[in-house]
Amino acid sequence: MTERATPNSSKPTAPVRRPFKRALAGMVALATLLQSLPAAAQADPKMSIIRDAEIEQLLREYTLPIFRAAHINASATKIILVGDRSFNAFVANGQKIFINVGAIMDAKTPNELIGVLAHESGHIAGGHLARMRQELARAQILAVAGMLMGAGAVVAQARSGPYGKIGSDSGGMMGAMLGPQELIRRSLLAYQRGEEQAADRAAVNYLTATGQSSRGLLTTMERFQNDALFKTSQIDPYLMSHPLPSERISSLESAAKASPSFSAKDPPALQARHDLARAKLFGFMGGAAEVGRRYPASDNSIPARYARAIAAYRQGRIDQALSLIDGLIAAEPGNAYFQELKGQTLLESGRAAQSLPYLRHASALAPNALPIRVLLGHALVGTGNPADAKEATTILSQAVQRDDDYAEAWQFLAMAYERRGDTPNAQLAAAQALFLQGNMVAARTQADRAQKQFKPGTPGWLKADDILNYRPPKFD
Repeated sequence: MTERATPNSSKPTAPVRRPFKRALAGMVALATLLQSLPAAAQADPKMSIIRDAEIEQLLREYTLPIFRAAHINASATKIILVGDRSFNAFVANGQKIFINVGAIMDAKTPNELIGVLAHESGHIAGGHLARMRQELARAQILAVAGMLMGAGAVVAQARSGPYGKIGSDSGGMMGAMLGPQELIRRSLLAYQRGEEQAADRAAVNYLTATGQSSRGLLTTMERFQNDALFKTSQIDPYLMSHPLPSERISSLESAAKASPSFSAKDPPALQARHDLARAKLFGFMGGAAEVGRRYPASDNSIPARYARAIAAYRQGRIDQALSLIDGLIAAEPGNAYFQELKGQTLLESGRAAQSLPYLRHASALAPNALPIRVLLGHALVGTGNPADAKEATTILSQAVQRDDDYAEAWQFLAMAYERRGDTPNAQLAAAQALFLQGNMVAARTQADRAQKQFKPGTPGWLKADDILNYRPPKFD
């Protein structure tokens, strides 16, 4: 499992300021409107992205039937793991579903997580993100109009005040200025609550169409209702971006229970894989005390042994980790992810050459698992062998062709090119990695160096030029 920080491209850029807007200092009210955006837009500018072959494959299998029911093009949709332990998921950038690892760790059954994914699929199928942009654009126009009307009211009151100066009713004038903004904000929030309810209803329909229960979706709503974060008795419901959990449960319960598949259970094999995914995440994300509490030594199940092996590797107890992993491989020799874990443990403890047989075996067992291929490329670079660097270049070039947003693949590809003495392509690959990591200054520096070594108009020159001339999108 690998982790990186990446820019949250779903976060909107501030509107461009123009001279005529200077008089409207109250346009800060528009910032208040933007506070009502979905979680994606409120997130930190950088988010930690997790790449893991096992969990990505599991989520693909969870979503594929849902996507079919929702008539969503699965090949055009990405599911992205966010390294955040809170229970959250959101849609951004069209057809990208971001899901916090905390949602997987907290979901005790596949059905609970599938319900969340079905809800997010409802947003995609309903075109909610595009419509929200339209609503925001409309709100910007109305906000400016409202401010101008408010400003006109202020001027009128100022003229009617004593000696032609602003009167003492500053509160009334501020109300005239900000009243329209508050109405717009509430309108946007009501619009968003309506879309959340529509996505809930769509989720139930997709789950029913695929013969799956909606019980997990209700369980998630009940979790939110019981969470201290959702103690909303003192909050104005009209100032919330989502309906109250109690309202969502009330709205969904009858439809969910009316479904003929409400009593359906997750297949035992799927539950077992879900348990392994959760154990992996607790092993990587949890502290020693948490892992020991959740997966004590007395628990000899495969998930518990998996979590303990990962925890030992993370805590630098390499010999113990390798022994535990060997036990897992003996129990399930065909499990690609146990082979991958042994390869990763050996690689990251400085034994790149020893890691290769395990990573090759893992790649053969899961040929479409891109993170495993990237890890294999990393190990080949790490051996220091020129022949291995050549193979790494081939593997990692194929990886970035499949997923050109994979920062680590670009990073290791840069190292492979450098090992082979191909400086222009090494600098270009490094520029791509830095660009994806959000380090625009360093990305442009590397792109400039690379471009000077390519002939104008060649593919390498054009790729470097794309980075040099990139400007982040702006809302106007």
